[in-house]
Amino acid sequence: MARSPAPALMILGTGSNVGKSLVVAGLCRLLANRGLRILPFKPQNMSNNAAATAGGEIGRAQALQARAARVAPHPDMNPVLLKPEGEQGSQVILQGRVAGRLASRDFARRGDFLPKVLESFERLRANADIVLVEGAGSPAETNLRARDIANLGFARAAGVPAVLIGDIDRGGVIASLVGTHAVLDPADRAMIRGFAINRFRGDVGLFGPGVETIERATGWPCLGVVPWFGAAARLPAEDGLDIVSGRKPGARLKIAVPVLPGIANFDDLDPLKLEADIDLAMIRPGQALPGDTDLVILPGSKTTLRDLAALRREGWDVDILAHRRRGGHVLGLCGGYQMLGRVVRDPLGLEGPPGEAPGLGLLDVETTLDADKTVREVDFIDVGSGRPGRAYEIHLGRTEGGDTVRAPFRVDGRPDGAASPDGRVAGSYLHGAFASDAVRRAWLGRIGGGDLPSSLRYEDEVERVLDALAAHLEAHLDIDALLELARRPIPEV
Repeated sequence: MARSPAPALMILGTGSNVGKSLVVAGLCRLLANRGLRILPFKPQNMSNNAAATAGGEIGRAQALQARAARVAPHPDMNPVLLKPEGEQGSQVILQGRVAGRLASRDFARRGDFLPKVLESFERLRANADIVLVEGAGSPAETNLRARDIANLGFARAAGVPAVLIGDIDRGGVIASLVGTHAVLDPADRAMIRGFAINRFRGDVGLFGPGVETIERATGWPCLGVVPWFGAAARLPAEDGLDIVSGRKPGARLKIAVPVLPGIANFDDLDPLKLEADIDLAMIRPGQALPGDTDLVILPGSKTTLRDLAALRREGWDVDILAHRRRGGHVLGLCGGYQMLGRVVRDPLGLEGPPGEAPGLGLLDVETTLDADKTVREVDFIDVGSGRPGRAYEIHLGRTEGGDTVRAPFRVDGRPDGAASPDGRVAGSYLHGAFASDAVRRAWLGRIGGGDLPSSLRYEDEVERVLDALAAHLEAHLDIDALLELARRPIPEV
């Protein structure tokens, strides 16, 4: 007898960055702890912080949610991933693979992807006890509703009930929830079965009258008021709004990271931020790189030539070259690695208009972008210490030149990356290498001139925080009511 499709519940937000991703991650861990097979799903995502899976790339948040659910990430969990390439548009990743580009003026065409979205969703439902769906942005964006596949457009097409999350920490939560109810048409409004308040600070009891106001105005029941969960900052972030420094005055090692417009895969920095003896500064436009920096990291970029031009406009190229002359260390990751070479070429216009530009000239390598995109998880060896690790690659292009003979890593027996003759400048295509504790400590020790005390077990810390997040949500949300909403038929309007 065929198995019935699993129930599903969609977590919507009144806006971007209200905590949808972490609420879904916490619920995934909570329900997995109850013995249920939970699969996360996000119909459409827009982010340059991606994760590699066995079948292609997905948004970083869905990879974290899969980890929380204790399942392997899969492209079906995020069938449409839009990777912004500046104001001109986005690269489209469809079910894990590059499917072209979407110009900003053509964003209404996103509705064309709905059949693939539903196909991926049904595959997940066939192998789950429940599917938790994350929305994108806000369902109140009625100007986008006609071709919506990310919020209530998907919910209506798939028959999935929804819960609306409001973020009280940013202010105006009553207006944002009531206002969302007011602008929705009756059929969309009926898909939302309740609301919850996120990121409350102080005495939750003080918000009782606010809850009553929202319930009266919307007719939706309140499913919980969730207090601020500070440890969320210790989990990998996807949203560019979450790019924050890890400042620690008096720390032994100082790291500076220029924040470029197309920054990608910035969760590479998360293990470094959590190290007790590292002061990591994210340098914003208009700021100079600190003169006492030990290490400058150029992170990944979705638009290498565009970001290289932005780096020069900010004068950061001058700062980096002066840092190098003072004997400082420089590390480039993926797009940042490409910028460190003599030239970057994009003859096919894969990341913007065709062209080329000189790099910083700190490594004897040249990069040419080509149409073959590398997306894979890898095991690697840190050449300097011999320590093994696990990482991933997501990049376009080939980088070749004399300094590749001193590659800092080996992958499948072949060299990856390049280093200057004195070892103070290095680059690599590997993402996530610093999540491996032994590799991270070896690198920090070489840069700091000796052992850097560290008790951080990064992967264990992520697991600890996910468990704590699950317990936090269980204490403040009506989990049984959420499950009942997922299983209850949608009312007709």
